[in-house]
Amino acid sequence: MADQSAAYARLLARFARIATIREAAAMLGWDASVMMPPGGAASRGDQLAVLAGLAHGLLVEPVVADNLAGAESVAMAEGWDAANLRLMRHAHTRAVALPGDLVEAQARANAACEMCWREARRAADFALVAPRLSEVMKLQRAAAEALGPALGLAPYDALMDGFQRGIGAAEVAPVFADYEAFLREALPRAEAIQASRPPPRPLSGPFPAAVQEALCRELAGRAGLDFSAARLDRSLHPFSGGTPCDVRITTRYDEADLAQALMGVLHETGHALYEIGLPTAHARQPVGEAAGMAAHESQSLIIEMQACRSDQFLGWLAPRLHARFGGAPEPYAPENIARLWRRVARGHIRVDADEMTYPAHVILRFRLEQALIDDALPVGDLPGAWAEGMRALLGITPPDDARGCLQDIHWYDGGVGYFPSYTLGAMAAAQLMAAARRAVSGLDAALAEGDLAPLLGWLRTHVHAEGSRLGFNALLRAATGKPLDPADFQAHLTARYLIAPELAA
Repeated sequence: MADQSAAYARLLARFARIATIREAAAMLGWDASVMMPPGGAASRGDQLAVLAGLAHGLLVEPVVADNLAGAESVAMAEGWDAANLRLMRHAHTRAVALPGDLVEAQARANAACEMCWREARRAADFALVAPRLSEVMKLQRAAAEALGPALGLAPYDALMDGFQRGIGAAEVAPVFADYEAFLREALPRAEAIQASRPPPRPLSGPFPAAVQEALCRELAGRAGLDFSAARLDRSLHPFSGGTPCDVRITTRYDEADLAQALMGVLHETGHALYEIGLPTAHARQPVGEAAGMAAHESQSLIIEMQACRSDQFLGWLAPRLHARFGGAPEPYAPENIARLWRRVARGHIRVDADEMTYPAHVILRFRLEQALIDDALPVGDLPGAWAEGMRALLGITPPDDARGCLQDIHWYDGGVGYFPSYTLGAMAAAQLMAAARRAVSGLDAALAEGDLAPLLGWLRTHVHAEGSRLGFNALLRAATGKPLDPADFQAHLTARYLIAPELAA
């Protein structure tokens, strides 16, 4: 037992060191997206590659295998340490399957492609970045083919595993097919209900970016974000990053569109609150991390979509928006804002999509990235395949590459296997919100006062404090009494979008 304890203690120290290196890389990544001049791209790629190599090297040294074997030699009582040891083994298995030169090559290729993507997106010209993306995908396939046998997974599933353990394409595909069938019927119904009503009145801008930013900071604070451990900055693509003690969220401002930044910041605040709420007793250990990206998306979407786009919260927010931006009062009526900000529409841009059509954007990417990894879709054919997929799912065709396959950063930054997490997270958010409403008396009354504290308190206990001790479905089962159940999401959409006023009366 003493040898086992000593071996586990050595693992704890090593994994804390690895986590610290990755924290440094996260801050350099934030800087590259927010502050770094374009001329720094090449050297930043080298910096990130070296850090990735250092972290990988610490994980694959032979002594790690020895310590894992020593710690595993005697069964631990089930609990945090046992879960942490299992996650250490999983991380080690992934790492030793990947050659160090491949890890560094991926970091360099991803950094170079991401910077090239920025220019290609501005020019709406996929051809500018296609050679870089081809290299990224070649390296992703190499990684997937190395990881698959080690993990006992198909290549694409091995990439998904890097974002959300325990969920593979075979589980996701029928969930997405069922949603596609639901959308085929629900979307025309929602559009018909909207068409039967007078159109919502637009809010009269402009909305100065400085005023938007101040409001965003205020609302993030009301949601529970402590800015002594967080920053809000601007970037081309909104994101949340940093570390649990130094969270960095970003957004972009459009002076003609108030909702984009406001709801975007609330979305990123949900991510940030999750990071800040992770168990400090297990900081810098695998078990102290978030439970995966689907779990992470559930936390951003429960704040943005479930809470802050609810009738109750919008009723509180509406008069405050009018006080801040002025103009005619009628457009700021809560019911008008609800119709503006919860309008169902077939659009080209994922991040601007309503919550009913958003999964269609994810389904498209899920299918395309599988084809890219399987080498069934040449990178050069991506724009055409994208257009064909959008026609099939939403009946629209992107007018250019910027509103097509160039709109997201993920593939160009090496994030293959991530997209399913968005819709799995939306489904989990609906399921968690239904459970929170059952468990927390007066939750909706608190939202009507602009108070998210009761919801956050429930999430702190049932999601955040669990770290990654439980898998995605086990976490949902513990919090809600059942594993992922897409019916809760469809029930939420039905109640919000498919019940006409005369039927609800």
